[in-house]
Amino acid sequence: MAKVKSSYVCNNCGAVTHKWFGKCFSCGAFNSITEEIIEQTKSSDDNRYKTLTPENLNSAVGEHEERIVLPSTELNRILGGGLVRGSAVLIGGEPGIGKSTLLLQLAIDLGKMNLKCLYVSGEESKQQIKLRAKRLDTGDNDNVLLISESNLHIIHKTAAECKDLDLIILDSIQTVLSDQISSAAGSVSQVRMVAQELIQYAKKQNVILVLVGHVTKEGQIAGPKVLEHMVDTVLYFESDQNYYLRILRAIKNRFGGINEIGVFEMTQNGLVEVKNASELFITQRSQSIVGSSVFATIEGSRPFLVEIQALLAPCQMPMPRRAVVGWDLSRLSMILAVLSVRCKLNLANFEVYLNVAGGFKLSDPAGDLSVAAAIISAALNVPLPLNSIFFGEISLSGEVRPVSQMTSRINEARRLGFDTVILSHSEKNKDGATKAIKDVGELKNFILNIN
Repeated sequence: MAKVKSSYVCNNCGAVTHKWFGKCFSCGAFNSITEEIIEQTKSSDDNRYKTLTPENLNSAVGEHEERIVLPSTELNRILGGGLVRGSAVLIGGEPGIGKSTLLLQLAIDLGKMNLKCLYVSGEESKQQIKLRAKRLDTGDNDNVLLISESNLHIIHKTAAECKDLDLIILDSIQTVLSDQISSAAGSVSQVRMVAQELIQYAKKQNVILVLVGHVTKEGQIAGPKVLEHMVDTVLYFESDQNYYLRILRAIKNRFGGINEIGVFEMTQNGLVEVKNASELFITQRSQSIVGSSVFATIEGSRPFLVEIQALLAPCQMPMPRRAVVGWDLSRLSMILAVLSVRCKLNLANFEVYLNVAGGFKLSDPAGDLSVAAAIISAALNVPLPLNSIFFGEISLSGEVRPVSQMTSRINEARRLGFDTVILSHSEKNKDGATKAIKDVGELKNFILNIN
């Protein structure tokens, strides 16, 4: 007979307690604890657990290491060379950013490779999925199977009856519920239970599992944090809603590198991979522009160029505004302080606006020198050299320090015709460098002497 067990779970952080509280003891959220009833079936057989035979490490390695190389170069780069059989992948992102479109394209591509895919949707009907697939190049494809269901046990049974499955896509995990838990779909316990059941099935059957996760208003994947620990790979879609570019970033990958990114363009025919991202993030500049500099950044192992724009506007207010898009505001404040003290650059009477073109978000400290160059250019009203790039980290003393992967940055700049490379003085002998800067004072003199 089923045994009923009751517990109280915080819907915000997933903390479990034995009784109800108005405030969660873990995260401090109010009115977030709800009661959940779990039915546990107790077996009468005390010997229901079997004994496993330990396997030698050398014989175990390579048994299930087969990768499926995908037609998409961008996805292969992010995943570390392709999808690994038996792995679980979690994809998150804002609503409407293209998660379902990307996974439907993935299923179609694998179907064309004679691999069998089961696409499970808890949000759309089969007719809606077919309507969305019409604008994609499906071709003569009978290997993509569709079901619209939100019950975990029906999904599990359907997948078991489909022979020789290679891929299961669940869109999304927050819409699926288990009968063993009384809470609504999307709650912490439901998400944890559904993910655990499906991941165990994928590991046992050596099937690739791809889960779609909703995000919170803070931009984090909804549900318990343990969900990200349970899967092998976590991918996150990034984009500014005003731009057509989509960036897929790997924030966890047991079978490849992290912080690898893939760049896609949203079109009427779905997501199209962008092989040369540098040409999209920098404008086609025919003449030098005041307050504009080009920076060679690194995302994962991929170098590409972005344009940084600075604007200074006179202000009579005692506290001028500092606004930034695509960069860290605290780091901008530090750069402005260094320029004011070390370069004797008067910025107290100016509003400062900084923008990374193309909607890209930078976290690379090597962008300090490029930001400083753009601000000095705007302050002195002197345009920077047309085919020049800047990269280097600036310390509080004003010194320009070297950064990692210099050769990759220089090679990418050379490939796109940027023949003037301005970097740290300690890297002056680096192949391809044409100008070495010791500190920000020397950078100011360099810009003053351009003309």
